[in-house]
Amino acid sequence: MERVYLATGSNLGDKAANLQAALDLIEIYIGDLVAVSGLYRTEAWGIEDQPEFYNQVMALDTNLESETLLVAVMEIERQMGRERRIRWGERLIDIDILFYGDLVAQSQRLTIPHPFIQERNFVLQPLLEIAPDLVHPVLQKTIRELATASPDPLKVERI
Repeated sequence: MERVYLATGSNLGDKAANLQAALDLIEIYIGDLVAVSGLYRTEAWGIEDQPEFYNQVMALDTNLESETLLVAVMEIERQMGRERRIRWGERLIDIDILFYGDLVAQSQRLTIPHPFIQERNFVLQPLLEIAPDLVHPVLQKTIRELATASPDPLKVERI
């Protein structure tokens, strides 16, 4: 079993319901839920002229290999109606793999840990809630340290 951390986000439709539906499917297809953050309201990152996001982070224990986990995540997004049109654009659901144990890996389809964790308050704040002492395996800093040093100016609010 590997401890994995996933981030979910939505800025279309009933955002809270979308995140709950994703969480339910993640529990069915990916593994045993260990911890889940509250919901966070965040300004859009990347393309700012779009509705605000709701974001959440969770920790799970899984038997899936990292590439299989990616396939499962993409299938959940597909089942929920995600359409990949514009990078950082509006989306019904987005699921990102943040950490997969202490794995550091890069393939054409997957980079672990997620390359932008340290730059995104909408990931760092929920992670801070459930895993403040988790150490980033590349940067060798805790989530608490990364959150304190984050360059992200966007507002994140727990709801």
